[in-house]
Amino acid sequence: MKPSQNSNWACWIGPNPDVGNMDKRQSLENDGAVTAEDEQSTSEPGIVEASVDVWTAHQHSAADSQLDVQTITDKIAEETAVALVYNDLSHAVMMVSPTDLEAFAIGFSLTEGIIESSNDIYDLQLIHGAVGIEVKISVSNQCFAGLKDRRRSLTGRTGCGICGAESLQQIRLPVKPVTGDCVISHAAIQHATQALADNQPIQSVTGAVHGAAWCDPDGTILQLCEDVGRHNALDKLVGRMCQEGLSVAAGFLLISSRASYEVVQKAAMAGMPVVVAVSAPTTMALEVAQQANISLVGFSSAGRHVVYTNSQRLTQV
Repeated sequence: MKPSQNSNWACWIGPNPDVGNMDKRQSLENDGAVTAEDEQSTSEPGIVEASVDVWTAHQHSAADSQLDVQTITDKIAEETAVALVYNDLSHAVMMVSPTDLEAFAIGFSLTEGIIESSNDIYDLQLIHGAVGIEVKISVSNQCFAGLKDRRRSLTGRTGCGICGAESLQQIRLPVKPVTGDCVISHAAIQHATQALADNQPIQSVTGAVHGAAWCDPDGTILQLCEDVGRHNALDKLVGRMCQEGLSVAAGFLLISSRASYEVVQKAAMAGMPVVVAVSAPTTMALEVAQQANISLVGFSSAGRHVVYTNSQRLTQV
């Protein structure tokens, strides 16, 4: 499949599909192991069902307690190994939620600096195997030559962004300062943050995935992707925006995790001017945000958020 080509590979032009109102997942403590035989695929992408035993303690008195056990059907986030292969050269193996894999491959290629635009991808194929999924990506000769020059093996856990880098110099990709001058209100950040949970259908029933959302300047969530890895969710979002021919000129990224170095660097590679995280930033994330002229906001929750860098893009109204 040939991805859509657009030189300005990022911005939005339509509302997010209605994911509906889903019951919030109740936290359950599971004392039994779930085997592959227990798992069953569902009609919901990225989710499997499994029979689990829920143990509940009832304290009748200081000396008297009782354990009850109930067998229920639980919904569990699916995770699989995905190999990214460029021009028949295996480059990375990531642990990923098996949804939006074409968007993931495009976004990963862009945020890792393997390609400069979707025009550099000539073909993209998914091959399902017994132990995982292979994504075969055909790229231009120029991009492939650059990839071989800085080749690294990324076999890592759950979207680890820098596992397997061959040297310290490979950890930091060169980023250009983001030039977007959009203005985002604090009210918009609050609006998006409070709407985040209702736009995460997999998280709402599994409690095991991250979400990366693109929001317009008013705080409306326009697009959202989920994955077991926060970096993967962001790559999927970037790839999907590229497929839709959307722009990052006006709006902001909202991510349901801490603002790690890798998240901010990927946002910089995508040209996103404002990054909002529900948890804390790291020191390296702050350094990259300053270098890339990104407005970085952390600890975003109902009624509160903290602005760490480049506050000039944020306004009270």
